[in-house]
This record gives sequence, C-alpha cells and structure tokens, in this order.
Amino acid sequence: MDADGVATSIAACWRDEIIPELERYIAIPALSPSFDADWEATGHIEAAVGQVSAWIESRPVAGATVEVQRLPGRTPLIVVEVEPFGTGATNDDDPSTVVLYGHLDKQPEMTGWKDGLGPWTPVRDGDRLYGRGGADDGYAAFASLAAIEAVQACGGSHGRCLVLIEASEESGSPDLMHHLDALGDRLGDVGLLVCLDSGCATYDTMWLTTSLRGLVEATLRVDVIAEGWHSGMASGLVPSSFRLARILLDRIEDSATGHVLVESANAPIPPHRVAEAGAMAELLGGTGEDFGLIGDLELMEEDPAQGLLARTWRPALSVVGAEGLPPTASAGNVLRPFTSLKLSLRLPPSASSEAAAAELVDLLSSDPPLQVSVSVDDVECADGWDAADLSPWLAEAINDSALRRFGQPMQLFGEGGSIPFIAMLGGMFPEAQFVVTGVLGPESNAHGPNEFLHVAYAEKLTSCIADILNAEATRPRS
Repeated sequence: MDADGVATSIAACWRDEIIPELERYIAIPALSPSFDADWEATGHIEAAVGQVSAWIESRPVAGATVEVQRLPGRTPLIVVEVEPFGTGATNDDDPSTVVLYGHLDKQPEMTGWKDGLGPWTPVRDGDRLYGRGGADDGYAAFASLAAIEAVQACGGSHGRCLVLIEASEESGSPDLMHHLDALGDRLGDVGLLVCLDSGCATYDTMWLTTSLRGLVEATLRVDVIAEGWHSGMASGLVPSSFRLARILLDRIEDSATGHVLVESANAPIPPHRVAEAGAMAELLGGTGEDFGLIGDLELMEEDPAQGLLARTWRPALSVVGAEGLPPTASAGNVLRPFTSLKLSLRLPPSASSEAAAAELVDLLSSDPPLQVSVSVDDVECADGWDAADLSPWLAEAINDSALRRFGQPMQLFGEGGSIPFIAMLGGMFPEAQFVVTGVLGPESNAHGPNEFLHVAYAEKLTSCIADILNAEATRPRS
C-alpha cells in the first residue's frame, strides 16, 4: 500500500469533504433519547442519520452497501457492509469481519460556551472545530469511510468491513443490543473491532485505550410535603428534603474523602494497570489535563499516577443534575416539597454494573430516615471493559503506524468514561482484538462547553486506521 498516498488521500478528503459535512452535522441538535424523549417527533436524530448515510452512499468505495436498520421504538442504526478488497484479503481459512464503530447522537447543550461559540454553531479556529458532537463522535462515520476509501485507492487490502453507526450511545446504548440481535449472522465472526469514540492524552501520537470504566445512573427523589411551606413556619419541625437526601448519599459515599461505600462498586486494580498509570504519569509529567481549577482547590490525589488510577480504575460518585431547587435569584424562604438528584456512579472496569446498581438501590431505599418517601428510578447500568493483550501482529501494526504518521511510538492509557458497545461486543466475541482510540484529547471537553475536534490529529488518526485495516488483511494466517 502506498503509505504517502494514503495520507494525501485522507488529507484531501478531510479538507474537501469531511469538514463541510461535520459543520452541517454539528448544526443538528441530535440529542440522545435520554435528553429528548420525543426524539422521533423532533426529527433531529433522523436528520443526522439521513445526512451521514447519504454522504456514505456517495463515496466511491468498491463493494459497499449502505442501509439504515430500523426497529420499532428504537433509534436507527446505519449499517455499511464492505466486501473484502485487494490481493491480501481473500483467505477462506479466516473469513473474519472488521467492525468499525461510532455514534451520532449527542449530549445536551450545557452552559458556559465562550463568546462566539455554541453547541450547534460550528466554528473553525486553526486545528479546532468547535461544536457539539464533532469529536464525540460524529467524525467516526466519516473517518471510517475515508480510511477504507484510502486503502482501496492506494493499492492496499482490507477484509470484510462492517461499519456500525448507532444513535443511542449517549443514553447508554439501550437500543444497540436489539440491533445486534437483528443483524444476526450478518455480524460474521468479528476478529477486530475499531472504536473511534475514545480519547488521547496528547495530540502528538496515537493513543490506545486499555480500559473503560463502567457506569450506574439513577435518580434519587425524596418527598416530604405536598407543597412548599413558609420556612419560618415549617422548618425545624418538617425535615428538609435536602438534608434527608444528604443522609442517604452518605450511605453510598464518604463525603469527607469521596470514597465510594458501595461494596460491589470497588475492585482491585491489576498490577500491570498500576504500572501503566505510572509510566503514563512520567511521560506526561502529570495527569495530562488542566481542569481549570478555581482558586487554591486541591485535587483528591497529589501523586499523578494515583490521580490517573482515580479517574480510570476507582469508583466515583457525581451528582450531575437536580430538581426541586429553584435558581438562587428566585429562591424564597420556603421549605421545599422535594429534592431530586441525578446520580452518576463510575465503576472500575472489572466491576459488575448490575451488582453495583442493585446494591445502590438497596442502600438508598431501605430503612429511610424518619420514614421519608424515597424513590430510586431511571436506573441504567453499563459494564466497563479491560482490554486483553494485543496480538503481536496488531501491536506491531499500530506502533509502526504511529511512528509513520506521528513520528512517535504508540502509547497506552485507561479512560475514565464508558462505551457500552465495547463490553457488549467483547462478551459476544471474546477472541476479538480491539483498537479503541479517539480524538478526545486535552481541552476537547466532550459533554461540556467548548467541545472541539482537533482536525490535524483526526486526519493522522484516520491514516492510522487505514494502516491497521491493511495490516489486518495482509497479516500471516496460521
């Protein structure tokens, strides 16, 4: 395969095709179903699916078929099947499938965007393309097709490819397993999965994700009275819903240390992951991210290696939303009727999310203080993932590609987020190899304000994917 030709082809595709398409895509507020219950009527997910699938259909990729798989009540799935291509891709003894995965649903707007920026306003500033969903993870569909196209155009080979672009990932992928069941035998024997929904610790080489945390989400609600009462009349007699909620939270988290008290949410960290975090901390000279701490705030871990483990292997509780509390500017002296808190519990990669969810619900709902009315609803869980060792051919292919495209060897690191599809497919195909990577690097701020895609990095990463596809097709088979 002409490696230089691949880079030239992909750079042109990004410049002339992908950037304009991503700008159109960013402008579509395709909120995931958890944030737009009426997504079918709203039509934004359908608009994004239509745009992305139409672009894919327009690409000159030999042997490609494109369809949108639809199931009643479920978000659509774009399915692109590409026949094997090139002299190295015809091996009847090993007819495995390469799955390339991404998603096009988005997180909500979030506040705090800088002047001139906004979630649905694409803005290009040097290597940064600002806007919601470009980096997480709208670019994946375009990059996957560009990589396949470049392999074909530059004399390379690839095996059977199946590109899957879902639309419920930001809601925990509740629709995906139904789509995988519907695909049935079309999945084939998955030998390699390429996921572009992860991140990178720097923009100067290719980073391979070695683990992902699991997740439990739930909404805790504490009700005390039917309607608000003057706090001068009710307080001191009627208990505060916030105080009772705080008592319940103390059952699952030590507020003094942040230690998670849910037993099944804790798990030992494998020694090789501890060593990996130490090597990463030394390479980065810290944890690799400036979080914009206010004032003299101290991090929960002083040692960088322990800090990396804290956000990739240890459980952590966040309260990510609340209801029942008016804005401070309009908050009167009223004892409020209820407090509702949206909880996000990150789990170690090896922990069972179902076990943690069951224990969380039990701790919050059993023996309520003062017999208060407590509900724990909207419970969702997703398992994490801990990667198996890379096959020698794949480790060599990734490292060679990183050296070729970035001039630096590949690097390994754990991610603190969750990608439910990885655990799903890993369970279905335990012998498959995984290339989990992405463009969510320093300051890219997925889910928050000022999210951006680093264009130059994404271009080089796309060339790496092309290299890996060619290496998979041409590797020696035993």
